[in-house]
Amino acid sequence: MNHLDEKLISRISDRQLAQFQQLITKLYQCCQDRMRYQSERFSLPDAEIRCLLLFGEEKYLTPKGIAGKMNLVKSRISKLISSLNKKGFIQKIADPEDSRTILLSLTAQGHKKLNEINDFINETHQEVLRQMEPEQRNTMMTNLELLKASMESIKELMI
Repeated sequence: MNHLDEKLISRISDRQLAQFQQLITKLYQCCQDRMRYQSERFSLPDAEIRCLLLFGEEKYLTPKGIAGKMNLVKSRISKLISSLNKKGFIQKIADPEDSRTILLSLTAQGHKKLNEINDFINETHQEVLRQMEPEQRNTMMTNLELLKASMESIKELMI
């Protein structure tokens, strides 16, 4: 392939760019709408739900670790932890190796709430997939993987 062919292939039409931007915006809005509904359904602010979801991957988290994963400042994390603690979803534990460090873990009530949230998310995602034929699902998954990889490669250029 010569240089001219490469330029023609890599050229993005204004229509394609506008369509891509609209689709990304609409997908983002759908996700925002689902998160708003989810907050109402579980009577929890979105940040508290996102924080609880972090415990699905970890048995213990630190406030600093939560701040890093959620990209929030320390004061916001303190309020978030305090609220979840008052609701009985998380508990504070002194780190046996370093008493200056506070570890956070889910309580039994927190595990129950996290399971309810995960069940809701799974049901929602299953329903989205049910809207498509199996072959369409496979194509969509392939294309989403491609989109994710493309977005991640651009993200790395921004750093």
